[in-house]
Amino acid sequence: MSTLPGQPGYVRRVVTGHDSDGKAIVLSDGATPFVHTSELRPGYASTDVWRTNDTPARIAPVEAEPTLGPRRQLPTQRGTVIRINTLVPDATQKFDASNVKELFAGMGNAAASTFEKNARHPMMHRTETVDYAIVLEGEITMLLDDSEVVLGPGDVLVQRGTNHAWSNRGTKPAKIAFILIDGEYTEELQGLRGHE
Repeated sequence: MSTLPGQPGYVRRVVTGHDSDGKAIVLSDGATPFVHTSELRPGYASTDVWRTNDTPARIAPVEAEPTLGPRRQLPTQRGTVIRINTLVPDATQKFDASNVKELFAGMGNAAASTFEKNARHPMMHRTETVDYAIVLEGEITMLLDDSEVVLGPGDVLVQRGTNHAWSNRGTKPAKIAFILIDGEYTEELQGLRGHE
């Protein structure tokens, strides 16, 4: 589902490509076609902007829409995902043990939840990815196992496969751009995947 300007999850996306002569052109300019929302998280929106499935990324004159289909939190093997999330204040959410698994399953990655291992925040999770998180609007607190850091507009966080959660402790939504890159734990971190 796409959204309209002003709605949670709306992102204008411009995609370039090549015409039959190899000249650079704009292939599309408009709302992203896929916005994930959840009845369990009123006001939350996760907008997939683009996906790649290979490294190096395949560049063709025209590309089929890569964001359609079932929701996937993670990139494919050797792939990437760029998405923009709108995270509403925690005070407006009802996170608990009964719905956390369902929330992660709805994002396409039920195994990411580490809530049973760490009750610090119900949305604690770990993914085998390197994520670049860029705060666009608002303030967000990134929680780790025993520490946290507050981030504001313009701040960039590099998330390297660690157990974490995002907590909006303010009164206004926060908007964050995430670029997820498929990763692989080194041997000494192998036992940290999901619930293992």
